[in-house]
Amino acid sequence: MKVFNTTAVCISELHYMVDLTERLQKIKRMVDSGKYFTINRARQYGKTTTLKALEKYLKDEYIVVSLDFQRIDSDAFSSVGKFSQTFARLLLDANEFQGMEIPQEFLEAFRRLNDRVSSDVNMDDLFRIIMRWCREAEKPIVLMIDEVDSAADNQVFLDFLAQLRSNYIERNTLPAFWSVILAGVTDIKNLRRKLRHEGAHKFNSPWNIAADFNIEMSFTVRDIEGMLGEYEADFHTGMNVGKIARAVYDYTGGYPFLVSRICQLIDEDLPSQDRFENPQKAWTEDGVREAVRKILMERSTLFESLMGKVHDNSELKNILQRILFAGEAIPYNPDNIAVSDAQMYGFIRNDNGFIKIANRIFETRLYNFFLNTEELQKTEMCRIASREKEQFVQDGKLNMEQILNRFVVSFDDLYGDQKYRI
Repeated sequence: MKVFNTTAVCISELHYMVDLTERLQKIKRMVDSGKYFTINRARQYGKTTTLKALEKYLKDEYIVVSLDFQRIDSDAFSSVGKFSQTFARLLLDANEFQGMEIPQEFLEAFRRLNDRVSSDVNMDDLFRIIMRWCREAEKPIVLMIDEVDSAADNQVFLDFLAQLRSNYIERNTLPAFWSVILAGVTDIKNLRRKLRHEGAHKFNSPWNIAADFNIEMSFTVRDIEGMLGEYEADFHTGMNVGKIARAVYDYTGGYPFLVSRICQLIDEDLPSQDRFENPQKAWTEDGVREAVRKILMERSTLFESLMGKVHDNSELKNILQRILFAGEAIPYNPDNIAVSDAQMYGFIRNDNGFIKIANRIFETRLYNFFLNTEELQKTEMCRIASREKEQFVQDGKLNMEQILNRFVVSFDDLYGDQKYRI
């Protein structure tokens, strides 16, 4: 039986997941046009799952070289020779363990390259083999590299990108990969900011040929309905699929990990609680709220990564605090580094030209994070809130009547002697 998955890649035969067909069709159109592009989205946004699905989707018309740079250790980037040999080994492994077809003569060429002394190998040696392979291949070759963030601040990787760029520009006269797809959190177009100072002079816009990737990867309400509909067909919980899908979307904004995590908690954890003694009670709007409460309290690699970014980036921290605590309507400006970073990491979205926090879960989690920092704990606002909050919370719930009564008193204190026209 299938389950909801929130770790590693989702597999359609094993996991409940949204239908990716429409997205894959759009990406394939870019591949068919021979585009070079990057899929940069926040952590756990379905990039790897999309690449794996795309690999299957393209295999009838293309030779797909699908690599993962998480498999490369840091030593491989210490020289162009070691990187070239490591890249050759990845291709040999893809042939041996993943069934990727490479003609024997090119397998032998990659093996010979791998057996040489690394100091005698340069990037051109690797690309000469690749060029001959592209020229002789029966189908166009598509290169896909996942987790390029692990290499994005390294000059050797930039040299590799520069070689790809050179081949692409001259592809009318030189054989080259038909299309190249890089995936990671960091937009490759922003590599300049990740370079060490001493290497900055070597940067030569290696990716200014990259096409824009504007395909939406967040889930829509319809996407979530499709996933829940498949689950309901298996378990017959009696849930209102449309209503639950809308509730999940309202909290998550379609962020893939959060969508799957809510569903996973409702399916696996909630039925063990007395108030959700069976699936019928769990798959309700009350069940969605309880799953969200659990997410806000749990530790996960996603939130550890996000809060680490806030802690380390003062400009990012400042812009988030301005939105959350000052209520500023900040215009969306992609040229603003802090705004660009906030969007790249998944914190914000562009809402009709203004910045908004990406979803309600992130908003609440960020509030909790900031309100527990020593900086805000010392403010007068926090001291008053800590002193008076008990009168507004009873049995774990907000006393809305008391809140409104206190608002009336405060409003009268501030503006009671002023006259207003209605």
